[in-house]
Amino acid sequence: MDGWMDGWMDGWMDGWMDGWMDGWMDGWMDGWMDGWMDGWMDGRKDGRTDE
Repeated sequence: MDGWMDGWMDGWMDGWMDGWMDGWMDGWMDGWMDGWMDGWMDGRKDGRTDE
């Protein structure tokens, strides 16, 4: 019983953490990329460049 419970809990926690981290990273990257692209595009429209 202990072995079964340990395996079940480990699998459940691993799956939960993986899903949570994937979702968090996806959301963070999406927001970061959106903000970065918006700022970069705004700068280009205004005639400003990085050079």
